[in-house]
Amino acid sequence: MNQTPTVEDREGFAAFLLRLRGKGMVPKPLIAAFESTPRRGFLSGQHHAIAWGDRMLPIECGEAMEGADLQAAVIAALAIEPGNRVLEIGTGSGFTASVMARLAGRVVTIDRYKTLVEQARQRFEALGITNAIARQADGSNGLNDGPFDRIVVWAAFDSLPRFLLDQLSSGGVVIAPIGPEEGEQVLAKLTKVGSRFEREDIGVVRFQPILPGLASKL
Repeated sequence: MNQTPTVEDREGFAAFLLRLRGKGMVPKPLIAAFESTPRRGFLSGQHHAIAWGDRMLPIECGEAMEGADLQAAVIAALAIEPGNRVLEIGTGSGFTASVMARLAGRVVTIDRYKTLVEQARQRFEALGITNAIARQADGSNGLNDGPFDRIVVWAAFDSLPRFLLDQLSSGGVVIAPIGPEEGEQVLAKLTKVGSRFEREDIGVVRFQPILPGLASKL
């Protein structure tokens, strides 16, 4: 993976940073983590020029990478602390796992597509990221390998995923879209307090529903 930023990279990142500042979202560790993760290396060449934009871009297996602004907003809301153990459901390109690995102690990222998992592993290795682990797994019920301090889900549950309580440490945070398969969902931030969640809705999104099982071919 070529990590030398191009003029397009620098201009795109500068525009991205300006948008974040306009929203009042500029935690220095978060910005540094994004800046040190070459986004175009996670996309096909035809999308390099718009890598830092705020729209979803296609990746392999018929999936898509979320816009940079949404990714930044979600990771900022997670408030990852050094040493945190993070579970990501929906590896995608591996970009968000790479960013979070620069903030956390360990990131476990899972996806139902073997192709995406293998590509993410290659990208972690190319970037020298040793604290992010990619696995092919069914994320519809989380991952019984916790507890985790933070959990982020890039696909929508149709109802509150209460089963994630058991996979979360005390005071831990889940961010997940909740809502119907068709149309918009609410992006919810769920904080574990005792044996329940405190919920804060932080936005509206339109994600694909979470699918059970593993992909049979890809």
